[in-house]
Amino acid sequence: MIAAMGFLVTKAERSKLQDLDLDNLPFGRYFSDHMLEADYEKGEWKNVEIKPYQPLLLSPSVAALHYGQAIFEGIKAYKDRHGNPYIFRPKDNFHRFNISAERMHMPAVPEEIFMEGMRQLISLDRNWIPFKEDHSLYIRPFMFSSDELIGVRPSENYKFLIILSPTGPYYNAPMRIYVEEKYVRAVPGGVGFAKAAGNYGGSMLATAEAKKKGYDQVLWMDAIEHKYVQEIGTMNVFFIIGNTAITPNLNEGTILGGVTRASSITLLQEMGLKVEERPLSIDEIINAYEASHLNEVFGTGTAATISMIKELRYKDYVMKFDVDKWKAARILKKWLADIREGRREDKYNWMWKV
Repeated sequence: MIAAMGFLVTKAERSKLQDLDLDNLPFGRYFSDHMLEADYEKGEWKNVEIKPYQPLLLSPSVAALHYGQAIFEGIKAYKDRHGNPYIFRPKDNFHRFNISAERMHMPAVPEEIFMEGMRQLISLDRNWIPFKEDHSLYIRPFMFSSDELIGVRPSENYKFLIILSPTGPYYNAPMRIYVEEKYVRAVPGGVGFAKAAGNYGGSMLATAEAKKKGYDQVLWMDAIEHKYVQEIGTMNVFFIIGNTAITPNLNEGTILGGVTRASSITLLQEMGLKVEERPLSIDEIINAYEASHLNEVFGTGTAATISMIKELRYKDYVMKFDVDKWKAARILKKWLADIREGRREDKYNWMWKV
């Protein structure tokens, strides 16, 4: 055991990396040698430790399993062309994590635990970052209530962890998206802007039904009028109509403020496109498609990065797109990859060196 930055560090006796096939990395299936764990007890964070990846011992009465106080983040680490490890915009994820914590009435995680803990963890497991195109180390910080008590009230105890997973591309091919109008993801005043576990649990049925119809994901609509598009199950969404890139605005708190979304807005503007964050109705999308003004549709997210959408179905109306003709989304994907992997100037200081 060694101490680093105040953390207790216990190294794994044997690395699992030697058993891993780096040419076959499905998302979220394999995990690195170590993890970070910390406890919130009696109003303070303690027991911060980096240790070998291992199961957790939990009581059947642990509050998170019953009342859903659980949040998480998704971040990625990359290697530049010289093999140096960098993390993409982790401070943005740190701030969003604590926004989620506040909404779910959970304690904020201090920056020295989240950021320095992540840095120490990735430094220890840096060999797990794949040195391949479109590959990365997915970073999953998460927190859940750990009271061993059944009662509908905020917990007094919480557990915070960070685990790491090497991964290849999340989506290998252009996507088919089903516009969902029966189920809803979020309502104004709800928790749609938070990265709360329950948001994803509530999406499972709609996604499964869409997949039975042959679609990869759902595009959620607003909960009031079922008229305005919101976000796709695993990512934010952009529509390029004419020379304008339009993405749903965040004003009502029903959409997750994606870090890749924010990066995309910056780079699309750098390309010379006008970018609008505003309500966008499905009728406006259909009208633009019929007038041949709907030029590109794509999703943005940490796991998904930039994902082309080749088909959009609303009720029985199907919109199909020739993604091979698209320019902006392809340039955007390349620019982001080049920044992350050190081939393009990082003039926005998005890359955080480990």
